[in-house]
Amino acid sequence: YASVFKTVEIDATFYRIPAADAVTKWAKTTPDDFTFAAKFPRAVTHEGEDAARVDTALAFVKIMKNLGGKLGPLLLQFPYSFKPDQLPLLKRIIDSLPEKGRFAVELRNKTWLENEAMFKLLSDKNVALCLIDHPWMPRMDTATADFSYIRFLGDRKKIENDFSYERSDRQEDLDWWRGTITKLLAEGGDLFAFFNNHYTGHSPSAARRMIEMLQAKA
Repeated sequence: YASVFKTVEIDATFYRIPAADAVTKWAKTTPDDFTFAAKFPRAVTHEGEDAARVDTALAFVKIMKNLGGKLGPLLLQFPYSFKPDQLPLLKRIIDSLPEKGRFAVELRNKTWLENEAMFKLLSDKNVALCLIDHPWMPRMDTATADFSYIRFLGDRKKIENDFSYERSDRQEDLDWWRGTITKLLAEGGDLFAFFNNHYTGHSPSAARRMIEMLQAKA
């Protein structure tokens, strides 16, 4: 994988904090210019008492620092049930994170997009609002940090299994995102983009196509 792409988003960390030696091995077995993004554990974003969530978040960040210079953004992926009335919890988690790290927040309930306090919190803390292509969320091009984070999620109900080939034509959507990515890159900073298999049926092909589109645009 690392011979083809320059970054990966680790999903396994959503289920448990990895062992320190495993993280160190990831760093040692990838090229010098490779970067890892990773999801915070669900014990931070989906369940548990507030204090326990903060403790788990800090423990996770500490372990992931074993990646050294290959550590990229860490993603707080919250569920649909996480709504604006939980802004104090979001603030508590974000306030606990180290200032030097890069962090992104994914919100899947669109009522958040009307919450000015959320946008101010992310901007003040240099945390990226994750931009997503998702059935029930509007597409956005808002930057709240000095880097951008995009996730192409797709509809799980339309493509449920067999991720060996592309079966959904998303060219019109990809054209829109190419324009958005070009805009965000022009504003400066790194940009991370990741494809889920549910987006077209085969995420490596979709990712390669976007790369080719951006290269042709350049």
